[in-house]
Amino acid sequence: MPGRAKGDKPPAKTEGRAETLPQSATRDDLTEADRARVEAVTRPATIFSKAEKFEAMSGGAGTSIASVNQDSLSQFSANISFAEEESFKLGNALFRKLWVSSPSSTQASDGLGPLYNARACQTCHLKDGRGHPPEGSSDATSMFLRLARAPRTDAERAAIAAHEMLNFPDQVYGQQLQDSAVPGLPAEGHMRIRYSEMPVKLAGGETVSLRKPEYAIDTLGYGPLDPATTLSPRVTQVMSGLALIEAIHPADIIANADPDDTDGDGISGKVPVVRDPQSGKLALGRFGWKAQSATVRQQAAEALANDIGISSPDARRSHGDCTAAQTACLSMADGVQARLGDTEAPDPVLGLITFYSENLAVPARRKASFAETLGGKKVFYEAGCVSCHVPKFVTRRDAANPAHAFQLIWPYSDFLLHDMGDGLADGQPVGVASGSEWRTPPLWGIGLTKTVSGHTFFLHDGRARNLTEAILWHGGEATKARDRFAALEKADRQALITFLESL
Repeated sequence: MPGRAKGDKPPAKTEGRAETLPQSATRDDLTEADRARVEAVTRPATIFSKAEKFEAMSGGAGTSIASVNQDSLSQFSANISFAEEESFKLGNALFRKLWVSSPSSTQASDGLGPLYNARACQTCHLKDGRGHPPEGSSDATSMFLRLARAPRTDAERAAIAAHEMLNFPDQVYGQQLQDSAVPGLPAEGHMRIRYSEMPVKLAGGETVSLRKPEYAIDTLGYGPLDPATTLSPRVTQVMSGLALIEAIHPADIIANADPDDTDGDGISGKVPVVRDPQSGKLALGRFGWKAQSATVRQQAAEALANDIGISSPDARRSHGDCTAAQTACLSMADGVQARLGDTEAPDPVLGLITFYSENLAVPARRKASFAETLGGKKVFYEAGCVSCHVPKFVTRRDAANPAHAFQLIWPYSDFLLHDMGDGLADGQPVGVASGSEWRTPPLWGIGLTKTVSGHTFFLHDGRARNLTEAILWHGGEATKARDRFAALEKADRQALITFLESL
């Protein structure tokens, strides 16, 4: 979401008042007794001869213990009510819904595009799993290019500072490259990737080849891009446990931030501050590769608008990402039906899609108590990986849904922004995130990538072909951890990978 588009609700005015992120130094949802319990259960592990209590239940009481198969990431949270199961299933149907162009005889389903990347949420989030770059003859449906530039004027810089904009879209092509279009309209273009191989030597003489991508756009349909526009590739992320992430108390996330590296460990961690479009207030960014969305609902609304071209109460863009320069696109019919509401996906549609997205269960750990897994966990800790991939949290007592309240969860993320170095930099600032900063992605469910998604491509653009390559791409604040991994004996490196595959 590079910025607010025409038709969206304007952010709250900030002139004349200093604004800060609402926060408390300690959790204000707990009694003293609760606080002591939380502090005890979330302490880092020190014993690696046995699994920690409840360690296999990654998503707390909502953890899915269903059989491991291609549907492992598509189960509903185990502790939602029977009535909520119906909402989940209705949301699932809408998540899979194929939208069609306007006008059509299926009035409740039209409004696609006119420029778009996919016709359904499920098309990008296949089996609710991890997206991938195009490989061979496969398409780029689960990967797209964000388009944005940095501010140029004092007014634009002030808008960024006030969190009224995240960055600025390309004047012609908008916020992301749309590689599909409805009949009668040209697509914006098609992503092209060129890889070069980079050898990296590991301890013991083993060599691993990393593939370095270069991105370009073929067959631009509407003239040249602004020379200042940057291209940021993004694969779709795993959908598990989103409401649990939203239920982590801000104080627990902020407590891990050290933006000035005052402790001198080389790890900073910046709090991702965004503006919540519903309340107009500042909030923690929790979702997206650069933590640009505060809530699951915001993430869903932006995906509907930008990826499919469907308007909703929280993103009223019935022509999706079409810009003022794309007059033919803006002149096309939209799918708003007055009898159904003033947007193409009015509530309850957006609400049901949000509920489905919130309540996809985190799968249970596999082999959490096995000796080889515990050995890899010890290596993971000793290498310093837990400095950013914080193992566990207890969600807030007063979460909106009781199913998400006071749950011990194991996401393995601090949900902060970290500088990952030049190797992973995309050069595209997003709000407070610089062109080399990324949100620490949760690791829960990562070991099921091959089973669910049929591939093992990792990182924001899928450049890593396996977990070893993903670790070796770490730079910036993660350089020390990466170098420790590279210096390990082969057996210890494999143990760490075995641990990750159990998550």
